[in-house]
Amino acid sequence: MPNIKIFSGSSHQDLSQKIADRLGLELGKVVTKKFSNQETCVEIGESVRGEDVYIVQSGCGEINDNLMELLIMINACKIASASRVTAVIPCFPYARQDKKDKSRAPISAKLVANMLSVAGADHIITMDLHASQIQGFFDIPVDNLYAEPAVLKWIKENIAEWKNCTIVSPDAGGAKRVTSIADRLNVDFALIHKERKKANEVDRMVLVGDVKDRVAILVDDMADTCGTICHAADKLVSAGATKVYAILTHGIFSGPAISRINNACFEAVVVTNTIPQEDKMKQCPKFFVIDISMILAEAIRRTHNGESVSYLFSHVPL
Repeated sequence: MPNIKIFSGSSHQDLSQKIADRLGLELGKVVTKKFSNQETCVEIGESVRGEDVYIVQSGCGEINDNLMELLIMINACKIASASRVTAVIPCFPYARQDKKDKSRAPISAKLVANMLSVAGADHIITMDLHASQIQGFFDIPVDNLYAEPAVLKWIKENIAEWKNCTIVSPDAGGAKRVTSIADRLNVDFALIHKERKKANEVDRMVLVGDVKDRVAILVDDMADTCGTICHAADKLVSAGATKVYAILTHGIFSGPAISRINNACFEAVVVTNTIPQEDKMKQCPKFFVIDISMILAEAIRRTHNGESVSYLFSHVPL
């Protein structure tokens, strides 16, 4: 693949390396460091003039530092005459702040979109956006890839009784994602209606649908403190589910999340590696990770060659 360079930010180098290996490329030389006043400094160690540049940086860990580093890398490549700069952001930062749901609330996802555009990004590749309308916050093309094909593959390969399961959404917002998976597996779905008193705390839950004597598979795009999915798991067990699995695209797992999962009644908690999970896996034996590097790598290859990316919405590349 001529005229292509892939650089990795410091948020998730393991994923960047897997993407580069899949494409048969070397990661570009880049040095990121901090001055003593904590300013981020980026040095791109090779020429990018006229190249198609891809910068892989996930919105995790020290989110603000990583976002700033991404913006500086995009700008550095842009003013070094790169022909096109694509930001590959597996987990989009600030995606949950996507609407003005109370007075004086910021729409930070739109702010991040503006910052990426102003920095010089020509194209964004991301995965399972919290709300798909975030694509409309950009005036540049955004490819929102889905983890769904990889999730379907995992369910069929690892859950023996998947034909007798119910796919459950832990909130009304994920209903569309869940119905899509349930249709493709040809099984039933259910959803849990929750009422919140304040952010990150759930007040009460109501199950809509039947899970009695079935395997329940909770599917969500993101789990942060895991209060919701652990509540939901208890609700499903009390409603008669035989086993409960959770499948999440972005496993943020901050605060008390790990201890909550260890104490909850999950058979397994499956996450993708849009966010590094090595440390979390050591603390929790229930974790399984689906590798999605091949989906991102194939998206990069197709974008670079000017091919359609829509094949990836329903297939996992071999």
